[in-house]
Amino acid sequence: MTEATGIVGEFLSLKADTDADVLAMQCGDFYEFFADDAELVAAELDLKVSQKSSHGSSYPMAGVPLTELTPYLKALVERGYRVAVADQREGDDGLYREVVKVVTPGTLLETTSADAQYLATVVRDGSEFGLAFADVTTGRFLVTNVTDAETAMTELYRFSPAEVLPGPGLRTDEEFCDRVRDRTGARISEFDADAFAPGRATHTAREHFGQETFDSLGVSDLAVRAGGAVLAYVEETGTGVLASMTRVQPYHGTDHVELDATTQRNLELTETMHGDRAGSLFATIDHTVTSPGGRLLKEWIQRPRQDLSVLSKRQESVAALAAGALGREELRDLLDAAYDLERLASKSVSGSADAGDLLRVRETLAVLPDLADAIDASPDLADSPLSAVVDRPDRAAAAALREELDDALAEDPPQTVTQGGLFQRGYDDELDQLVERHESVQDYFDSLADRVKHEYGLSHVSLNRNKTDGHTIQVGRSVADQVPEHFEHVKTLKSSKRFTTDELEEKERELLRLEERRGDLEYELFQQLRERVATKAELLQDVGRAVAEVDALQSLATHAVTNDWTRPELTEGRALDVRQGRHPVVEQTVQFVPNDCRMDDESTFTIVTGPNMSGKSTYMRQTALIVLLAQIGSFVPAKEATVGLVDGIFTRVGALDELAQGRSTFMVEMQELSNILHSATEDSLVILDEVGRGTATYDGISIAWAAVEYLHNEIRAKTLFATHYHELTALADHLDRVRNVHVAADERDGDVTFLRTVREGPTDRSYGIHVADLAGVPGPVVDRSRDVLERLRQEKAIEAKGGSSSSGETKQVVFDLGSGSMATADGGSAGGDDDDEPELDPETQAVLDELDDLDVSHVSPVELMGKVQTWQERRESSKR
Repeated sequence: MTEATGIVGEFLSLKADTDADVLAMQCGDFYEFFADDAELVAAELDLKVSQKSSHGSSYPMAGVPLTELTPYLKALVERGYRVAVADQREGDDGLYREVVKVVTPGTLLETTSADAQYLATVVRDGSEFGLAFADVTTGRFLVTNVTDAETAMTELYRFSPAEVLPGPGLRTDEEFCDRVRDRTGARISEFDADAFAPGRATHTAREHFGQETFDSLGVSDLAVRAGGAVLAYVEETGTGVLASMTRVQPYHGTDHVELDATTQRNLELTETMHGDRAGSLFATIDHTVTSPGGRLLKEWIQRPRQDLSVLSKRQESVAALAAGALGREELRDLLDAAYDLERLASKSVSGSADAGDLLRVRETLAVLPDLADAIDASPDLADSPLSAVVDRPDRAAAAALREELDDALAEDPPQTVTQGGLFQRGYDDELDQLVERHESVQDYFDSLADRVKHEYGLSHVSLNRNKTDGHTIQVGRSVADQVPEHFEHVKTLKSSKRFTTDELEEKERELLRLEERRGDLEYELFQQLRERVATKAELLQDVGRAVAEVDALQSLATHAVTNDWTRPELTEGRALDVRQGRHPVVEQTVQFVPNDCRMDDESTFTIVTGPNMSGKSTYMRQTALIVLLAQIGSFVPAKEATVGLVDGIFTRVGALDELAQGRSTFMVEMQELSNILHSATEDSLVILDEVGRGTATYDGISIAWAAVEYLHNEIRAKTLFATHYHELTALADHLDRVRNVHVAADERDGDVTFLRTVREGPTDRSYGIHVADLAGVPGPVVDRSRDVLERLRQEKAIEAKGGSSSSGETKQVVFDLGSGSMATADGGSAGGDDDDEPELDPETQAVLDELDDLDVSHVSPVELMGKVQTWQERRESSKR
């Protein structure tokens, strides 16, 4: 194909110079896409494709009007594309185009989602990682450093960025990048490696936030580098929002409760196991009125606090709001008038805010004093920490900005800032004079038709205006020959004729001059006003965060009152005492049976047994969620609760989503167990469900047994451990702080009822056959299972039905529960000798001897797994 020239050639040249997936190039009143880009956007956005000829070749072409690019741009970016935008310029040699910005998933301003939209960078130095998270829509900017890849992955999962920029070294780490994509759904983008270089990145960050800022905040050099790379990317893509990033917020592991990605998923904090918002903890307790309030509540859930003073203030506010129903409802009504100030600040800084946006700024600034007045007027709220929340922003500065916007903007400004009519009278003297002259000339046109009728005795006279002819006098054809001589004919229509006069043309020119000057002056004044608002970005963010905090707190109070939740007692100790606790999500859909959970220094480890489907997992999850809710400052679903603050919540309950990635259930289980055993401390809460189930029974029991001992003896974390290995319940007789509880079931006449009640002591049965019956397993299978189970309990011979015998005979197979060996009734061996106590082979005896010498209380699960593997390898070798 011949090389393209002209507009297509310019397009292809610009596209080649950018790393964007798609280029939108302005051509007059349209943004055009050519060649492969046209085919792509046509398929994604249902646009019509035409053909553009260039130098003898034809290229696909699609376009959108200049004023309608934003929704198409947003749709492409939200689908993961990077889109470059080239605007048209006028130079000495004529028109040309240049790329003015590249919009990416992490730098999209015009998002319709209320969720935070983070752009993240990750840099690695040895085993340490620096991370930075910037939300261009709100100006939030956070940095931290962590000491291992798993914790870095946890932070990425927690913030769920739309786009991630891995630093040099990490961008080629396919396993790391694949895990980021799988866990967060983020786009992985490459960025100039030099932007991550220690000198350049650190300089960028310190130049933006101040030379001494990071030192005074105690931010690590690695986190500063990550922050500098984010800032460089935001500047490079041309978003224009750097000025909205007014402060950097460092955070550390000790500030928040550690919630690894597995735990966040298992507890279904912000989405269910199936990826749905409905049914998550956040969706259940979210009664916020504003978008920023919802964002903040979600952040609290994903990042619970360890600071008792912070949590106590939140609790006091929730308690006051719960008690003051009238005050709470008034606050909800007031919050309904608030807009997203953090995002409006970013739009002002970027220069994309219109007059309607500034009106929304004004209206939201007016909400702040109204909230303060409502709080002061409520006996329940006046003395609560809510007063400090609304007093935190500079109220005087907010009032001054609101007054300026009130004096400036018209009540109903036009949608476009170049249309005129943006400002109130009295705002600017020159504009007032222009408006008066413009109105005077407009009066001339408005009254012209009546004057012509009266002066010349004509009927059927009207004034017409269009882009081609401007203003003309339109006269019906029946009286057109009666117009005076100085009327100049312009155009003949089917039923009328149009005329102009010298005076009319002069007034037309004057009107056009006034309209142009008024439009230019109003746009100039509007830009100045928007820039002044942009300089107040930090103030707007402060007000926006105060409004969001009031909203999040009233949401917690609203849910507490509606669902009969109680205020937990928070302590620095290790006690956990929940009376009649409930699951916050499950109780919304069923008549929930409440249960107690008690732990203290004398009882830190609870082994939970009971039938499948009886509620063991729900019981453990509800305990974890009650602790989490307490550590966001919320009330909890219980009659009473005392919660000792934890530094982390760790869970291991399933591996469904990992199977598709080629990792076995048992491998995932062991990796998650390993992470818990390395990460948990004595101040953590650990939830383990059926550890060891993914392998052979004896292997599973061994690993579970060793894990219990290690958690009890070495880590000493508060632990809930559900198991079907009833052998583990014996540990309560040997380990001081272990206790047994079970979920009760009632069996009468062969029918089982799950009572959902947690009682002291272990269970001795699993009721698996009853669960199979409930699940719809065919009756013959269930009946046969009961028969086999009864014979096993009585150590009777089991007749193996069917089989490969050509005679169709039923053979009797004897299963020895003590040794696990089997024999056929005719004396043939089926895994053991005929003697009551068969002599063991030397290899087996050697393993048993090693077990006798093994002190499992001092062997880690990983070491135990290694020994088991060694024994298995020896067994395989002996077979060969």
